[in-house]
Amino acid sequence: MADKGKTFYLTTPIYYPSDKLHIGHAYTTVAGDAVARYKRLRGYEVRYLTGTDEHGQKIERKAQEAGKTPQQFVDDIVVGIQELWKKLEISNDDFIRTTEPRHKKSVEKIFAKLLEQGDIYKGSYEGWYCTPCESFFLERQLVDGKCPDCGRPVEWVQEESYFFRMSKYADRLLAFYEENPEFIQPESRRNEMINNFIKPGLEDLAVSRTTFDWGIPVPGDPKHVIYVWIDALSNYITALGYGSDDESLYGKFWPADVHLVGKEIVRFHTIYWPIMLMALGLPLPKKVFAHGWLLMKDGKMSKSKGNVVDPVKLIDRYGLDALRYYLLREVPFGADGTFTPDNFVERINYDLANDLGNLLNRTVAMIEKYFDGVVPSYEALSTEFDADLERTAAETVEKVEAAMESMEFSVALSAVWTLVSRTNKYIDETKPWALAKEEAKREELASVMGHLADSLRIVSILIQPFLTHTPKRIWAQLGLSEGAATAWDSLRTYRGIPEGTRVAKGDPIFPRLEMADEIAWIAESMG
Repeated sequence: MADKGKTFYLTTPIYYPSDKLHIGHAYTTVAGDAVARYKRLRGYEVRYLTGTDEHGQKIERKAQEAGKTPQQFVDDIVVGIQELWKKLEISNDDFIRTTEPRHKKSVEKIFAKLLEQGDIYKGSYEGWYCTPCESFFLERQLVDGKCPDCGRPVEWVQEESYFFRMSKYADRLLAFYEENPEFIQPESRRNEMINNFIKPGLEDLAVSRTTFDWGIPVPGDPKHVIYVWIDALSNYITALGYGSDDESLYGKFWPADVHLVGKEIVRFHTIYWPIMLMALGLPLPKKVFAHGWLLMKDGKMSKSKGNVVDPVKLIDRYGLDALRYYLLREVPFGADGTFTPDNFVERINYDLANDLGNLLNRTVAMIEKYFDGVVPSYEALSTEFDADLERTAAETVEKVEAAMESMEFSVALSAVWTLVSRTNKYIDETKPWALAKEEAKREELASVMGHLADSLRIVSILIQPFLTHTPKRIWAQLGLSEGAATAWDSLRTYRGIPEGTRVAKGDPIFPRLEMADEIAWIAESMG
């Protein structure tokens, strides 16, 4: 087995392929991608999993409306999801589909084991059911007679069902929470789970259905299909080969280091899933991080409101890095955030074009003008401002690493942009155009140019988890190639640019946008 200390297993929710994905789905997957890229840069062997949850009544009904079989229906949508992940340059190592044989076989084994050991029993169910959420609710949990999660109407359902003995594990789960206070993040979600669901008494969970057949049949009782949560949640271990002939990936990567989930499914991941694993005698994941929603000014995105933002349109017009930067910078991860065309264009213009793009343009132009395009070597601190810039850079590295460990992406990027701003201010403080007029100040000028190039090198390394193209474009203009000077370990060495490195001025990495025109275009493109 590999050294567990250098492996990292990260998952997104598996998405429900009932329709095209929008920017909110992209948000979760890009966030996961930033973590995966960061951990790889730090020397970890990463396993990043995403995928699709393809069974259930809602899919069956949607397929009927579309005149397709459920399998044809999901196949068509999954192609679009996988294309979107490619477009977003998601670096996932696997994509699990719950209709795949590898998943189905393992789920059948899991169900059979739980049934055999008495954790699952047959009974009958009657209660309120929300088809879009695939969830059962008690009368007291309904809000104005509707689903408490999505607000849609619920149906009264009465049918024979298999049940999971949740109540048997409630005390063990609470003890686990106590011993592992970091398990549910942010902490507010933990209190919600305890007070709203566990303390009032955990109901046994219906884990099969007979009113539809689009699912994995219950072993030995095929009129029942395994209900969504045992089917869907198991993906995190079936994708690693659990229950198959080759469990090597499971042995190497489980337990998961973090499950990223939207806040609407935190209950299933922090109550049902841990209890399932306890019943199977398997280790529990180390952390479940429930982030907020990316909303519009008029609430959640929906086709009926005509406020859905298509990430593909934004990428095609503004480039991938502009979108990835916005998603990870604008909203503190964990909280709800609001997408507005104004904020999106402002982030591109102010942060990317003005602050970073302009810093690169000015630096490369001055090195060309004052040192014939070669980054000058410098030994000691030569101006009164050098020490403060170097200190800011060192502090930025520490802040970014700390923020990434707690998945505070906006904090990490804010720290990087503090260094960008400090470097821009350093130009104003040192006035290289004045130093260039005096031969006696040549050494100071060399130090200024070296510091500017090195600060940009440090920024380019730090933004790699977030922006996939910009670091290489900065390296090209600074005359660097991927290697020792661009490795994460080199961040703690300020003078990291090899002697004799020649810069090469290029096009602006983020052209400035006409605010009014672009805001209008984004607003028109939403539907």
